[in-house]
Amino acid sequence: MPRGILVVRSRPVSPEREDEYNAWYSGVHVAELLQVPGFESARRFRRVGEGESDYLAVYEVEADDLAAPLRELRRRSAAGETTRSDAIQTDPPPEIVLYEALD
Repeated sequence: MPRGILVVRSRPVSPEREDEYNAWYSGVHVAELLQVPGFESARRFRRVGEGESDYLAVYEVEADDLAAPLRELRRRSAAGETTRSDAIQTDPPPEIVLYEALD
């Protein structure tokens, strides 16, 4: 079965809401995402250095169609089946890139 990673770069809407953003992301969003078939694991990272708070999430994906788990997550989000937070910056939106493993 094909394996890959989904990489998401995002940030809180403001420095004052960083704690709220992290509580939602780690405590709610990741748990909901891991309920979607095909998402196997998740790790989060915070950028080191000065400047805006910048976060990276790396999700391991395994599915016959690697894009299917992301489509299902988007469907659940559009249907209101996932918890949204206004603490995540949406303008510009998070950067989302799916990579397929070559080995």
